[in-house]
Amino acid sequence: MVYINGCEQAANGKSVVDVIDEMNIDIRTIAVELNEEIVSKADYDKTTLKDGDVLEVVSFVGGG
Repeated sequence: MVYINGCEQAANGKSVVDVIDEMNIDIRTIAVELNEEIVSKADYDKTTLKDGDVLEVVSFVGGG
């Protein structure tokens, strides 16, 4: 199992971009952290999740 934003999910073997696509999120408006390390957008498709990984997907929010 992989933890995505605090929830346990069956995402072993999926790439970061696969998970983002499944979440239906605009890739331009997020930052991704895998096991407390920032993942470069260029590496989303090359980064494969494995059992025990912790993935955090954070959306940018504007405001004032």
